[in-house]
Amino acid sequence: MENESLGQRIARTTKKIVKRIIIFLIIIGVAVFAFLYWGVYEQGVMAGKVLRITKKGFIFKTYEGKLNLETFGALKGASPIAESFDFSVEASEDKLIQELEAVALKGDRVNLKFIKRYAAFPWRGDTRYFVVGVERLN
Repeated sequence: MENESLGQRIARTTKKIVKRIIIFLIIIGVAVFAFLYWGVYEQGVMAGKVLRITKKGFIFKTYEGKLNLETFGALKGASPIAESFDFSVEASEDKLIQELEAVALKGDRVNLKFIKRYAAFPWRGDTRYFVVGVERLN
């Protein structure tokens, strides 16, 4: 170590600093990804009739749906498309998907419990809104 030149000491110190910066950036990147992936921005309930529930996608197969809010023109000057709510369903929620298909076929009015995530990922769904429960109304 005593025979180490100034250039070698600078190179060794620079390597240490660069390694620490890279490790720090990786930790920050993982933390940000985890927050965006699992973080919940909003929770709520939407009421209406499920118009459709479809499995779509070329590479990533996701379940997407549309809920008719049935506001009957309550939104002044808005088109009927604006009176709908697009949502996604996690592919692992088989029972929920079957129930959504059943209420879509029957035309039952439902309350959809949903969560809104911070970001949309292509393997999860097209929207940031994910249905987590269905409650049929009389």
